Amino acid sequence: MKFAIISAGEGSRLSQEGVRLPKPLVQLNGTAMIDRLIRIFEANGAEQVVVIINNEVPETKTHLAELKKTSGVPLEVVVKTTPSSMHSFYELSRYLKDDKFCLTTVDTIFREDEFARFIEAFKASDKDGMMAVTDYIDDEKPLYISTDEELNITGFHDEATPQCRYISGGIYCLTPKAIRTLEGCMEKGMSRMRNFQRQLVADGLRLTAYPFSKILDVDHASDIVKAEAFLNRKE
Repeated sequence: MKFAIISAGEGSRLSQEGVRLPKPLVQLNGTAMIDRLIRIFEANGAEQVVVIINNEVPETKTHLAELKKTSGVPLEVVVKTTPSSMHSFYELSRYLKDDKFCLTTVDTIFREDEFARFIEAFKASDKDGMMAVTDYIDDEKPLYISTDEELNITGFHDEATPQCRYISGGIYCLTPKAIRTLEGCMEKGMSRMRNFQRQLVADGLRLTAYPFSKILDVDHASDIVKAEAFLNRKE
């Protein structure tokens, strides 16, 4: 199974709030966020990790070049500035067409034990996709997910509906079947990951929700302290 990281954003809100490091290199408990993800993926049996970064932050490129020399898992780095996370996913997709894969953004923070159970559940599943979800809402524009009683996903929504128990956690386990949907989205000129996810449902892919207790994003300087407390189980 392969793992992929979208890390092509500018991290403008962090820099405006005085955080000098590029977002992938922001440290949580002394470890860069991108290093933490790669280590976790390796621990969960990654055959390869593919990362996309933008071409405007040389520090991240240099860091990954050094990490590639010592990484215990094959590491592929794509350097390209893209207009959206869905476009970043498209740039990564050529590496992901031959097996199940897990995709996430670099600033998605979760507990490792929950993630390990999530990956094992997906490996054993016959579904086309398994999405990490949470009922903890700390996002400025959450993507709500409607499900049936068996947690099969029926829709993705900008606003909550009575069928929405969870929001998207930004961790996607998918099969190569999803790449065909992605390619169709690109051909139609679509953008944004949430529109891609809606298209997965429209195309009839079988998706299920996998609940996590809490998933955080690091978008602001204050989120760094919050994320560290969460990982240290103080929150």
